[in-house]
Amino acid sequence: MSEQFDVIVIGGGPAGYHAAIRAAQLGLKTACVDNYAGKDGKQALGGTCLNVGCIPSKAMLDSSKQFYNLTHHLEVHGITTKGAAIDVKTMVGRKDKIVKQFTGGVATLFKANKVASYFGKGKLLKGNRVEITAPDGKTETIAAANVILASGSVPIELPFAKFDGKTIVDNAGALDFDAVPKRLGVIGAGVIGLELGSVWKRLGSEVVVLEALPDFLAAADADIAKIAAREFKKQGLEIKLGAKVGKAEVKKNEVHVTYADKDGEHAIVFDKLLVAVGRRAYSEGLLGEGTGVEVDERGRVVVDEHCWTGVPGVWGIGDCVRGPMLAHKGFEEGIAVAETIAGKAGHVNMDTIPWVIYTEPEIAWVGKTEAQCKAENLPYKTGHFPFAAVGRAVAMNETAGTVKVIAHAETDRILGVHMVGPNVSELIAEAVVAMEFKGSAEDLARIVHAHPTLSEAVHEAAMAVDKRAIHRFG
Repeated sequence: MSEQFDVIVIGGGPAGYHAAIRAAQLGLKTACVDNYAGKDGKQALGGTCLNVGCIPSKAMLDSSKQFYNLTHHLEVHGITTKGAAIDVKTMVGRKDKIVKQFTGGVATLFKANKVASYFGKGKLLKGNRVEITAPDGKTETIAAANVILASGSVPIELPFAKFDGKTIVDNAGALDFDAVPKRLGVIGAGVIGLELGSVWKRLGSEVVVLEALPDFLAAADADIAKIAAREFKKQGLEIKLGAKVGKAEVKKNEVHVTYADKDGEHAIVFDKLLVAVGRRAYSEGLLGEGTGVEVDERGRVVVDEHCWTGVPGVWGIGDCVRGPMLAHKGFEEGIAVAETIAGKAGHVNMDTIPWVIYTEPEIAWVGKTEAQCKAENLPYKTGHFPFAAVGRAVAMNETAGTVKVIAHAETDRILGVHMVGPNVSELIAEAVVAMEFKGSAEDLARIVHAHPTLSEAVHEAAMAVDKRAIHRFG
């Protein structure tokens, strides 16, 4: 007879492990099935985020930032350096150590919370049973009153640029280069392309980003995207818009790429090519016959606003369902579903999920863009404030960027906050809190902000909504 649980989670990534731990905290007998293996072939909990996404990319971004500052920005402080060099093997080793620390941390949390961990691929069967296929091919079946599907997502592979793990790579491959590529091509100017392109550009690579869309960072507010594009250009990150790649061939350890834009067809050669055109839900082999769970045309598990699939006791969370593919969105969905199963209130507000791109300068936003307000015929007003007028930013020598607050023209309720600049990944949290509590631009403007801090840019932008910013001309 199958071992019986209250909750089984399929997937140990951000959404899955949060769901499992919270369910266990609530007194539910919980199991988590995860198939991700680390470099040593052993189970590595945490999914893409901890293994080859959020955490390792930030480690590499920080290492490359340190090197770039050393070679480009310290002279203004009176600090001179000569002969600075980067040891890529050491940098990658540091990243791997951090990854192991965090994946091991999740395993420790499972033990502390008495979550049963299974290493293998999980498949939902009829009757809320889960079949587990271990790496050696052996299978076993467990069952639960509730099954949470959290199978995550995988990189989209282009038919003409298949990943080989060496020359044409996905995000995981771009985190494991053994040397700085002289010429790096990136297909896609999204979060992954910009972040990893920035890493290798700072370390000395010639980076060209090919983006098929005509607009840069179309998901962000246009004013913020414009400033970011200008700063990336200053850094030497070459971004070609409206560039549709049609062919990528590996010849003698080089990648020969053909792309077309408004000026016709072009050819370009790279030493490495990163394909970063997005991710797709990973639902292959997730569902057995007769489960009743539906998937849409994009392979996503169909759920309602409460993450319920419509099948009694079956839920879906994280990247394998609708909504933005963001780790923190998965975190909250996992917790919300666990609490709903336990008879408590569980909810995630999709309108206040922050977005962050960890480039230099950083980019962050929450809520509606100005273009969205126009499209929805919302009366609105805006306030801007540049970091160049913020004392702390000037002292840090990081003055690029601005904060933009969008508020309803009649009620003053905050509709969106958009930022590009130093540490905005942290500053955006204040805007999220204000919006979650239905705050107004005036609320932000009347809150005392410490001086001198970067957060003063948020304060002054809120004041600028009603044209009363203090440190701004005009």
